Amino acid sequence: MTDRDVHLPVAAQPTVDSIVEYTQRAEDGGYDCAWLPETWGRDAVTVLTAMAERTETIDIGPSILNTYSRTPALLGQTAATLQEASDGRFRLGLGPSGPVVIENWHGVEYGNPLRRTRETVDIVREVLSGERVDYDGDEFQLSGFRLRCEAPEPAPPIEVTGMGPKAVELAGRFADGWHGIMLTPEGTEERIEDIERGAKLGDRDPDDVHVTAGVTCCALDDAEQARELTRQHVAFYVGGMGTFYRDALERQGYEEAVDIHDAWQAGERERALELLGDDLLDDLCAAGSPETVREQIERYEAVDGIDAVAVSFPRGADEDQITQTMDAVAPNAS
Repeated sequence: MTDRDVHLPVAAQPTVDSIVEYTQRAEDGGYDCAWLPETWGRDAVTVLTAMAERTETIDIGPSILNTYSRTPALLGQTAATLQEASDGRFRLGLGPSGPVVIENWHGVEYGNPLRRTRETVDIVREVLSGERVDYDGDEFQLSGFRLRCEAPEPAPPIEVTGMGPKAVELAGRFADGWHGIMLTPEGTEERIEDIERGAKLGDRDPDDVHVTAGVTCCALDDAEQARELTRQHVAFYVGGMGTFYRDALERQGYEEAVDIHDAWQAGERERALELLGDDLLDDLCAAGSPETVREQIERYEAVDGIDAVAVSFPRGADEDQITQTMDAVAPNAS
């Protein structure tokens, strides 16, 4: 049976308490894991600590902590601490993010994101083992680091993001899980093939890599409003957040993604929205009436190899629209 996770909203949330309340609502609704983004608002570690203290059964984790703004040793310490604080319910989500975030916001050279992610995962695993860490890599050299607290038992899984075929293949080789976004069901199937190829190269069983497909959802009685909120969300990410999302859609055969990106970059926001047609919106997202959204989510759950669908929300959705959607597609609602 496919898990149903939730990717918590963070944009314009008024308080830490409001984010925790969404997590508690997800727990009551039967969601399996609450994933917390870390972008340009509150830091994820502090909020995850509050989530851990005020929930009991739902798994929690960041999706994602980037591999540049914290050292691998600190990420290992953080994972060990949050595993303790959550009584074993923590899952560590890592990824390189992109140059817009890393270079413009954090002032760090982006370099080789795949190598950095791989070495970060290796080091975090060694930290979580409780053994002394001596590591000589291309990106990192460590000598003598060791946890001064008990190593977590069990160690939390380390899951990574990645959008291109090579990045996903690497996830199949070394990660405990992979998070896919901006993918249609068919596009997710292609990336699962990358996971399988990577697992084979790493002499691993592909079933050991937990595959989570993130799906932007908006389920409202006003179906057209739900669709427009979702259309605005997709256009913003394709047009305004670098080239990764544009490239992900182009790889899946949606050549209009280039035009959407170019129109957005030229300041032609309305044209970008017009270029994002209903076919692309329906292929990529689950937006409309509650019944329609539940049916669209089921398309992802039917894909062989997907272990979890993570419900996310349009960035412009307000509290009522978020809770309507969360409740409409909650596991306990069906």
